[in-house]
Parts: sequence; structure tokens; C-alpha cells
Amino acid sequence: MVGRYIGTEKRSREAELWRRLDEGDGRAREELVDLHMQLARRLARRYAGVLEPYDDLLQVACLGLLNAIDRFDPAAGTPFVGFAKPTILGELKRHLRDKVWTVRIPRPLHDRAGEIDRVLEKLAGELGHSPSVGEIAERLDIDQMEVLEALEADRSRRMVSLDAPTSETEGGAPRVELIGAEEPDFARIEDRAATAFALGTLDHGGRELLWLRFGEELSQRQIAERVGRSQMWVSRRLQTALEHLRDQIDGPEPVGTEGR
Repeated sequence: MVGRYIGTEKRSREAELWRRLDEGDGRAREELVDLHMQLARRLARRYAGVLEPYDDLLQVACLGLLNAIDRFDPAAGTPFVGFAKPTILGELKRHLRDKVWTVRIPRPLHDRAGEIDRVLEKLAGELGHSPSVGEIAERLDIDQMEVLEALEADRSRRMVSLDAPTSETEGGAPRVELIGAEEPDFARIEDRAATAFALGTLDHGGRELLWLRFGEELSQRQIAERVGRSQMWVSRRLQTALEHLRDQIDGPEPVGTEGR
């Protein structure tokens, strides 16, 4: 009951702030920022600690929040939070992408990534399904490890390598969608840009198991034989690694007060 009252009170206050802003009250803009600052904090925290400290990312998130306030049309009838969230995320991802672009990779790996780009869509059309790492390697007559190294290096240079179109047009399919993987839990991870960072937070053992499963495309039984463990152990470790990725990407909602 109390929560419902607080929610109603906040909506009433927000509606009043939008009215004041429409009338040219500059102070209303600052109050709207304060009202929705917790959203900016939550989204900045999602990416904090890998390439940028939290405080720096919060500044970027606040810029995205300001842009959302300036562009939002209350008359459209859509909730502001639903409009602001993708705007703030877009600002954060552009900032991080630009930062990662400064990372240099060896020219051979850069060229190899370009070759992979050129064959991905063609292979998918020929095979009638998303090509695996093995099928890409066979087409290019290279080792599977070379394919994975090139993709990883390209991702390090461009964070968007997990979700950027493979072609020059906007309709190009994302690279990661053109590489087959069987595990449904892995396929359900929605935020691929965040995945690039989340992978970096896994311990060495977790990354190795994911590479064996999705890179070398080994079954859990084959992985167990490779690492000298039981299949049950491998299954549990894979599940733990996947859950870790989901937690890093989605993150538990931070406890706090709106507008604190």
C-alpha cells in the first residue's frame, strides 16, 4: 500500500516537472535528472570496472539522461524510463566502443578478421544454417584456433564485434549470430556488448571451459575427458560460468532510493 502511494506520488511529481519544463523552467530539468539519477547509476554500474571506473561511466550515463530528457515528448504517452534506458545505454556503449577502438591488434589478425567477415554470410547461405567455427576454419583452410583468435582480437579492438553488422548496410547480420552454438542458455544472453566485458570477468578455468564448449565445439563428455574430470563436474562448471555471465550482464537490481 505504501509502495503504491509512493509510486503515485512520484508520477504526479514527474508530470508536474514535465509541465514546468515545457513552460521554460530550467530548474525542472535539474529536478528531472535528480528524480531519475538512480537509473543512470544502475546502468553505469553494469559496465563499471572493466575498461572504465564507475565514476567516469556515471558521468557518461548522466549525459545520456540529459539527452533523453531533452528529446522526450510527454505527450507521446510512453513512460520516460522506457525511453531513457536505451538512450543512456547507447551513450555508454558509444563511449566504450570509442575507447576500445584505440586498442591496436597485429595486422595479420586484423586481416584474418576481415576474411571471416567476408565468408560468414556466404557460408550461412550455402549451408542453410549458421556456420560453426569448424566450418569457417575449413572454408578458410586455417586452424580453428586462428578463427577464434581473430574474432577475439577484433572484439578487443571493437567492442561492437559481437553485435555489429557484418556488411556495410544496416541489415547485415551480427557476427555472433552467424556462428553456431548449441547451448540454449548461452544463446539467451541478450546484451552482447555487455557479454564482451562479462567474459573478461570470468576466471581462467571458466573461460577455458566455455572455449572448449563453444570454440572447439566439444561435448560435455569430451571436455570431461580433456580436463580429467567427471561429466557432472563439467556440467556444473559450465552452468556456473553461464550464470556468472548473466549476472554480470543483467546484474541484480541495486538497493537504493530513487533520486538519492
